[in-house]
Amino acid sequence: MKILTIHNTYKRPGGEDVVFEQERKLLEANGHQVVAYRRSNFEIDAYGGVKRLVLIGKAVWSSDSKKEVTELLRREKPDLVHVHNTFLMISPSIYSACREAGVPVVQTLHNFRLLCPGATFFRDGKICEDCTKHSLLSSVRHACYRDSHATTAAVALMLTTHRHLHTWDRDVTAFIALAEFTRRKFVANGLPEHKVFVKPNFVAPDPGVGSGDGDYVLFAGRLSPEKRVSTVLSAWTLLPKPIPLMIIGGGPEREDLEKEALNAGLTHVKFCGQLSRHDVVEAMRRARFLVFSSEWYENFPLTIAESFACGLPVLCSRIGAMQEIVEDRRTGLHFAAGDARDLAEKVDWAWNNREFVAGLAKGARQEYLDKYTPEKNYAQLIDIYQRAIAMNERGQSAEEPSLVGSA
Repeated sequence: MKILTIHNTYKRPGGEDVVFEQERKLLEANGHQVVAYRRSNFEIDAYGGVKRLVLIGKAVWSSDSKKEVTELLRREKPDLVHVHNTFLMISPSIYSACREAGVPVVQTLHNFRLLCPGATFFRDGKICEDCTKHSLLSSVRHACYRDSHATTAAVALMLTTHRHLHTWDRDVTAFIALAEFTRRKFVANGLPEHKVFVKPNFVAPDPGVGSGDGDYVLFAGRLSPEKRVSTVLSAWTLLPKPIPLMIIGGGPEREDLEKEALNAGLTHVKFCGQLSRHDVVEAMRRARFLVFSSEWYENFPLTIAESFACGLPVLCSRIGAMQEIVEDRRTGLHFAAGDARDLAEKVDWAWNNREFVAGLAKGARQEYLDKYTPEKNYAQLIDIYQRAIAMNERGQSAEEPSLVGSA
């Protein structure tokens, strides 16, 4: 099979970029021919001053991207196109190129951008779904994208335009949601149910089971408001006895969090900064368990899948896809999102019940083997590709209303 993969990278590398490369390599390793079309948001730097206004038009409809993809389709004649991200430089214009060429399109829903200009359903420190309940004007009013009314308006304009054009429900053959929670959220807000399939991300290479002998608890992730590391620090002040905590990651809140830990006398909390993936995995292999404290709808945290691969149980917030991915008392424990006292109680209990946590570690590793290996993922991916090709050949059209809301 020949697949054209399409991805627009962000300025700050993230999980979407990792998944794009992993799936490309997975397909090639299994004998498929992969043609990649990439653009980057670093291109924005070339648009200074008044030229920035051009970016609004490009976000809605990039003629150069459509022209280039049209030529790729003509020259390469792929069996299928797999789109990961079109924001900002590629734009949804490329979907019409695929429709005109009669090539089926699979779109991975890495975030909630089709429903929320900020892509996160998170505003002012809490879950926000105003744009699905009311209109996209809510996001413009609150400057949800990059704290800018103007740039948020540009994203809202892009979404509104393509909702009216039925770009996603007409021109995309199949969608990949990374968890059942995400699938339900998109279907409830208008994506055709028969087009949305669930396929998680995967971990490669397999890091192997760790020893868990490091005598510390681990947090690994970006130190930003939605990750709620402040809740973790608050929980640590409530522990009956000090428990070592290693915090790996950088981000806008690091300095404030370090001051908070210092002021609270948390000398047993260590901030390690940004580390290489190898060092993060090694820290996972030695930790007792991992704390995942996010208070927003994480789509599919690779950190959790990597923890499972290492045989590392996860204590996570009881919210969104996290409570689906982590099975309470089998692969980890749940705590009430934002509740420092509940988290402290769960941490203290887990720390003092090593035998039970060892059972969770075995459950976590088995979960990786059952769901998150490259082999399992490849079978799921190819099944979705084949379904999309069959749907395209039948000329199956959308049977559900288009995405809700407007600007």
